[in-house]
Amino acid sequence: MSKQELEVLGQDTDAACCPGVSAAPLDEQRAVELAKVFKALGDPVRLRLLSMIASRGEGGEVCVCELTPAFELSQPTISHHLKLLRQAGLIDCERRGTWVYYWVLPAALNQLAGFLKPPAAVEAVA
Repeated sequence: MSKQELEVLGQDTDAACCPGVSAAPLDEQRAVELAKVFKALGDPVRLRLLSMIASRGEGGEVCVCELTPAFELSQPTISHHLKLLRQAGLIDCERRGTWVYYWVLPAALNQLAGFLKPPAAVEAVA
């Protein structure tokens, strides 16, 4: 696996900046940005972590101490996966004492959902 750092994407919620996959061909910059997010999601552990955090609902947060037991991985490995999700702009966190609490960034998930919507779904929303 590459040790490249992932860049945090902007949290712009303007839907006009993020046309769906079938709206128009991606420009190079947008393709690079999306590839970083999909790379972060391309690991089953990170996908499960994101799902566990997102399932807490909007405004919900989860302590790393609740995430670690769900995997047969060490705590530093879980922290590494969480760091990659953070760098991709999908989650954020806050340290409270010895524990770190994570929450999903809805704007990032909304951008991905908007990008992946099929043409009919995009037209129905508009």
